[in-house]
Amino acid sequence: MSDAIADDLPSFRRELNSWLDDNEGELRLGHVGHPTLDEDLAQFTHIKRALFDAGWGRHGWPVAVGGLGGSSMLRAVVGEEIATRDLAEPGMWSMIEVLAPTVIAYGSPALIAEMIPPLLRGDETWCQGFSEPNTGSDLASLSCRATAVEGGWSVSGQKVWTSFAQFAERCVLLTRTGEPGSAHRGITALFVDVDSPGITARPIEIQNGTLEFCEVFFDDVFVPNERILGAVGQGWQVAMDVLPYERSTAFWHRGAYLHHRADQLIATVAGIAGADGAAAVDTGQARLLGEAFQAVMAFRCRSRATQHRLAGGGQLGAETSIDKILIATAEQTLFNAARDVLPGVIEFDDDAEAQRLRWEFLYSRAATIYGGTAEIQRNIVARRLLDLGSE
Repeated sequence: MSDAIADDLPSFRRELNSWLDDNEGELRLGHVGHPTLDEDLAQFTHIKRALFDAGWGRHGWPVAVGGLGGSSMLRAVVGEEIATRDLAEPGMWSMIEVLAPTVIAYGSPALIAEMIPPLLRGDETWCQGFSEPNTGSDLASLSCRATAVEGGWSVSGQKVWTSFAQFAERCVLLTRTGEPGSAHRGITALFVDVDSPGITARPIEIQNGTLEFCEVFFDDVFVPNERILGAVGQGWQVAMDVLPYERSTAFWHRGAYLHHRADQLIATVAGIAGADGAAAVDTGQARLLGEAFQAVMAFRCRSRATQHRLAGGGQLGAETSIDKILIATAEQTLFNAARDVLPGVIEFDDDAEAQRLRWEFLYSRAATIYGGTAEIQRNIVARRLLDLGSE
C-alpha cells in the first residue's frame, strides 16, 4: 500500500476490506458455538499475526517499534473492521491500545525496541496491574510496595481484576515507592515479566462464567532498574496517560462492535415480526431498539471527536470521562433492550446466539464499574470540566 493511500482513510478502509474479503476464511479458526475465553484469545492472536504479517497491523505505529507510521486513525479503522466482522472480541485489543503507547512514551529505547513488536504481532499478551482489593477506584491509595534493593526493586503486594494475567508475559504495574500517605507522589510504574519468581495469578470467575480477571500476588519479586517506566515517583502520571488511551482507540473498537450488535438485534427483531405476519415491530419494541441505537450513536459521535483529537496530537484528559459514561450507558442500554425485545432468549435458550447474548448481557452489568465507576466519572466531569466544586 502506498503512503498516499495510507493517509487517505476511505481508500485505506477499502483496501483493508478487500484484503479481509479475500482472506476471511483463513482468518477464522472455526470454533463451534460461543467461544471460550481460551478460544477467543487464540482467535485474537491468530488475527493479530495475520494483520501484522500483511502490514495492516503495523499502520499507525512508529517505525522504531516495527510499525509503518501514520495516523492513529489507521489503527482505529483496522480494529473497527475486525470488530464488525466478528473476527475478534474487541476487549482484547485494549491491552495493546492502552499499554503499547504508554510503554512507548515512558520506556527506554532499548525496552521499547525489544518489547513492542512481539506485542503488536500477537506473540505476547500483556496485562495491567493497577486495581487492588482495598482501593477500588481510589487508585492513589494503592499499597503494593516496591522497595529499593541492589540493582532494582523488590515488589510485594496484591492486585485484583487484572485482565488476562493468567495468559500474560508482561505486566505494567503500579507500585508504591514513597512513604505511606504520600498518595500519588509516591507511585512508580514498573514493567514486569510475569514469569518472574514470586508472582502468582489466580483467575476469578465472573458472573458470565468466564475467567477474564485475576487476582495477582507479588512476593518479593525482583524487578531491575531498567524496567522503570518514566522515573521513580512518576507512576501517577503514567497512570493518567493510560486512561485516555483506554478511552480513545480501544473505546472506538468497542463502540463499533456495539453498533454492529445493535444492527444485528434490529434485524433479528424485524425478521421475527415479519415471520409472524406483523406489519411492523410493535411500538414497545421499536422504542427500546430506538433508545439503544440512540445511545450507541451518541457514544460513537463523541468517540469520533476523541479519535480526531488524538490523531491531531491533542492532549486527552478529564474530558474522556464523558466517553466512559457514554459507552457504559450504550452497552447497558443495548443489552437491556436485547433482553426485553427477545423475551426468554437470554434466560432460557441455549443456541450459540443465545449464549452470546447471555454472555454480553451479564458482562454489560460491569460496564459502569470497570475502568472507573460511573459515579467517579460523573464527579470528574462535575469538578474538573464544569467547575462545580469538590462536593
